[in-house]
Amino acid sequence: MLTILHLATNRWWTGSADPTIQLARAQQARGHRVLLAVPGGDRFEAKAREADLILLEGFHLRARLAPLSIVRDAARLRRAAREHAVDVLHAHHSHDHWLAVLARPMRAGRRAPVARTFHALRAVKADAASRRLYARTGAALAVSRQIEARCRAIGFGPERVYWTPGTTDLTRFGRDADGRTIRDEFALGEAPVIVSVARLAPRRGHDLLLAAFRRVLEDVPAARLLLVGKGEARGDLERLVTTHGLARQVTFTGYRDADLPSVLAAADCFALMAPGSDDSCRAALEAMAAARPVVARALGALPDTVVHGETGLLVEDDRPDAIAAALTTVLTDRARGRAMGAAGRRRVEREFSAARSADVVEHAYRVMLGAGAVLSGHA
Repeated sequence: MLTILHLATNRWWTGSADPTIQLARAQQARGHRVLLAVPGGDRFEAKAREADLILLEGFHLRARLAPLSIVRDAARLRRAAREHAVDVLHAHHSHDHWLAVLARPMRAGRRAPVARTFHALRAVKADAASRRLYARTGAALAVSRQIEARCRAIGFGPERVYWTPGTTDLTRFGRDADGRTIRDEFALGEAPVIVSVARLAPRRGHDLLLAAFRRVLEDVPAARLLLVGKGEARGDLERLVTTHGLARQVTFTGYRDADLPSVLAAADCFALMAPGSDDSCRAALEAMAAARPVVARALGALPDTVVHGETGLLVEDDRPDAIAAALTTVLTDRARGRAMGAAGRRRVEREFSAARSADVVEHAYRVMLGAGAVLSGHA
């Protein structure tokens, strides 16, 4: 059994938050002692408590802090790692990565090894300071093949880089969710429904999706589009919807959490135009877990996730006509859409479970600690 300390400089229930909790829960279920340090007082902390994880309190873990606060966090981390006899420090962002490397204590004549999960391609930096940081890092865990390749390109040895695909809660997004309440709430009737779950923010592709949806309506006039999420771009998108006369066909549902499985169950097709702050594209994995076909652009981890023609359709370019054609194909061939959704569910069960991710991470820990390390209560 290991004692693992995860650090995540993230306040909100976005990006790295859910993957970190999924991994921590899987590790805890295997008998490891898992500790979690996150900024206090926000949604990430609340979700971690709901998951019954052990939280270490008193950390600021904010990237933009006064130097004294950073020094205090480093001292607190070193003290906590010693008190709890931490075997592995696992960082999820650049700020906590620096803290982990600087504060890791000595134990049995060696410093506790540090693993880093890179949740986004832009987080992998090639500057001199980052290279020095990475040289002191035992394992780079990449949530997409693009990130894996970049880690190798900037100097991580191939033996220190691991592809750790995204995960989702298979039980929560089971096949027994009922979409009827959502169809009733938004007066969808039996209309073909496209659902997109993404923060309403620039560069998430909502304007592209709306342009494509206008073309979908030419062939599927009864179609409806649900845009799920919140964000600073909502006002601009609402004006765009009004300008194009789509107010009756496009619905902004706001942020949905507890009933998200029901929202996905109401969908005939799921659409995602761009990854957000986590390149593993959790929203697409959740849609696949809910047995929904996915139409997505081939960005981030989506080419690693969606099997074109089998679990959904990938679009290589950003032409509205190409995206519209893919959406129309799924909406007009219901049998094929259902088959893609079922195949997506099987793929998530096989390739994207928290248990599979934990297997990869345990192997990385074993290499860092030495082949003889005991990881699960047995050799």
